[in-house]
Amino acid sequence: MSTGATAATGTAPRFVTGSIMRHVAVMSGAGAIGLIAIFLVDLINLFYLARLDDKAITAAVGFFSVVGFFQTAFCIGVTIGVAAVVGRTLGAGRRDDAARIATSSLVLTVLMATVLGSGSSLFLGPILDLLGATGETRGHALAYLRISVHSVPLLALGMASAALLRAVGDARRSMNVTLAGAAVVALFDPILIFGLHLDLQGAAISTVLSRIALAALGLHGVMRTHRLLGRFDAERFGADAAAIGKIAAPSILTNLATPFGAAFVTHFMAPYGALAVSGQAMVERITPVAFGLVYALTGAVGPVLSQNLGAGDYDRVREGVRASLLFMLVSVLAAWAILALTQDLIIAAFSATGMAALMVALFCTWLAPSFIFVGGLFVANAAFNNLGRPLLSTGFSWARATLGTVPFAWWGAQHGPRGILIGQAAGAVLFGSLAMLAAAGVARRLGKDALLARSPAGNGVSTEPGFASIDMGERNMRPAAIVPTTEPIQPRGD
Repeated sequence: MSTGATAATGTAPRFVTGSIMRHVAVMSGAGAIGLIAIFLVDLINLFYLARLDDKAITAAVGFFSVVGFFQTAFCIGVTIGVAAVVGRTLGAGRRDDAARIATSSLVLTVLMATVLGSGSSLFLGPILDLLGATGETRGHALAYLRISVHSVPLLALGMASAALLRAVGDARRSMNVTLAGAAVVALFDPILIFGLHLDLQGAAISTVLSRIALAALGLHGVMRTHRLLGRFDAERFGADAAAIGKIAAPSILTNLATPFGAAFVTHFMAPYGALAVSGQAMVERITPVAFGLVYALTGAVGPVLSQNLGAGDYDRVREGVRASLLFMLVSVLAAWAILALTQDLIIAAFSATGMAALMVALFCTWLAPSFIFVGGLFVANAAFNNLGRPLLSTGFSWARATLGTVPFAWWGAQHGPRGILIGQAAGAVLFGSLAMLAAAGVARRLGKDALLARSPAGNGVSTEPGFASIDMGERNMRPAAIVPTTEPIQPRGD
């Protein structure tokens, strides 16, 4: 299908023209609100559960949140692959292929999330034991997870639908989808926790209800508003899944690195008691909300980079990377200022006392700026995922989660709970810096690859990175000849 045909449908690529910084700001802003809304579910739950004044319940949040973090990270990794492939296909002007791939992506997402969610229910006890949960705290965490894990497919379906909306440039509707989930939790948490006296089980039920709303509204936007879903093609499903998987699989591994590191931090924190684990839970719930713009960059910038890559405009791709770094820096500094000025209110809001209060104060005052380097890693990951180097994203994220977390957190543990947080931040500084340097190198080489990609014979054969070489003549315009791939140009010395 031609670009002109695509434009006629009202879905012409949005990001191949106009201000790159504006696209980055709008997509990140809307994506941040949506992503914050997802993490706000946990923060709202923690806020209301803290009102019960039961330290065992508050500590349980720290343990079951690690499990939930793994599941959410998995879903985010899938959505990165979905948005990148669909956005790239739309950028190349192939609306019909994009619709078919979008349908395949939702089917694949639900299948994988069902295995992840319901499958994990068989191992909840051993998982909590590995994290160091004991006694009453372990029982509370187990009760919550037994309810929530079976709704992971709904979470994945809603997030994948929101990613498809971002891929077509509908940032506002994508944002509204995830906001609805947070609104449901804010409405039902006080009713179920206090009104019906269901305590932790009430928080789990409200989480399930929020995921139902997330999935329903996301599907409505994709199916009814944009009509982005095509007919499910069983014969092409394997090829579509492979194309998505080439980006999604490394992205999933990349995103799982962060909760993997968080699990080690929780394990090191557990021997210091409920107050230390509660403090860690508060910091980890505050972080994605305070730095939502930064967390959103990896997924939100993806369509901007992938559409311009699909259109062959490499200067705009490099400009997108630079704009993302600048946007991230300003966002972190603004969030740090707010956290530092409002830390007393934050401590009071979550009824933090003793060591928990000291940990929150340390983070808000001194450790928040380290997120500049975490943000640098996120921007680098977006570049790697969408410029044909997804394995670099995986490698740097896991290096930070292992070499940049375990030894640093172990060292910090010798100096108490606050030392663990300091060690974790130090590791982020090191590996975030290395990732930004590598991303700059990939962006520079993209310009050289662009020159090599031009056919000197002028025969109309495209060798642009991210797509299979295809003859643009009519004889090869059948669907089988235009399946998108994610194979990169082979690096030189990389």
